[in-house]
Amino acid sequence: MKPVISVVIPAHNEEAVVAAGLDLLLAGAEPGEFDVVVVANGCSDGTAAAAARPGVRVLETPVAGKAGALRLGDAACRTFPRAYVDADVRLDAASLRALAAAAGRPGVLACAPVPEWDLDGTGPVVRRVHRVHDRLIAPTRALAGVGVYVLAEKGHERAFPLPDVISDDGWVDGCFTGSERVVVTAARSVVRPPRTVRAHLRRRIRVRQGNRELAALGRPGRPLRLGALGRLLASRAVGPLDAACYLAVLVLDRLLTRLRRGSAGWGTDAGSRHRDPAAGS
Repeated sequence: MKPVISVVIPAHNEEAVVAAGLDLLLAGAEPGEFDVVVVANGCSDGTAAAAARPGVRVLETPVAGKAGALRLGDAACRTFPRAYVDADVRLDAASLRALAAAAGRPGVLACAPVPEWDLDGTGPVVRRVHRVHDRLIAPTRALAGVGVYVLAEKGHERAFPLPDVISDDGWVDGCFTGSERVVVTAARSVVRPPRTVRAHLRRRIRVRQGNRELAALGRPGRPLRLGALGRLLASRAVGPLDAACYLAVLVLDRLLTRLRRGSAGWGTDAGSRHRDPAAGS
């Protein structure tokens, strides 16, 4: 059977989460339907062994880095379109099929699913922060921040070879405009945001570093405007306590970003990972 889509999953020390994601993806798939490549990069745990199973090719490299892992996995793909999936994101077979179908439509070069946020175990403050942030970015969300993006062959020509950037999804999102990129409402990715304020701040520092990097490459992002927060309050989409928590953490976010302008490296946030209950929390 010729695969309908290739899937690249970069995995750096993802032993705790990669197996569950692969099990979900492959549970509803026909043998050979998906061409799945996991790239265990710079791992010091059992990521490669956890990912090994029929229907999955596992590549290993001693060099840690998401962009390099994506390029390595991409070079091993057997077909188009191609999906690039974070190891801690959950995506089922039906959603992957819907993404593959959307990428085959005329004029569509790239697509992404609708994110579903798994807030189980998330602290009350960061839950409010996430509620506000999600509503602020929802109107302009496309390929970035949902853990999955899919490229048609012509879209791949525009986005690859992927440069060494922190924000690979931000880079890819900036390669397309208008109807070239679509959000597929029939597809869902389950994303686990940071569970604590500290973990949220670590991730936000990394996001800002990535945005500065993209801006230097001529790919500025779409900045959030605080006026939009006022509109959310006026429409009662968020409450005053939500907004207060968001603004307080935003101040810390910007302060810490100024203090830590060095390279972020890989910077995996293990605190936001899905974990097998048997592995502990």
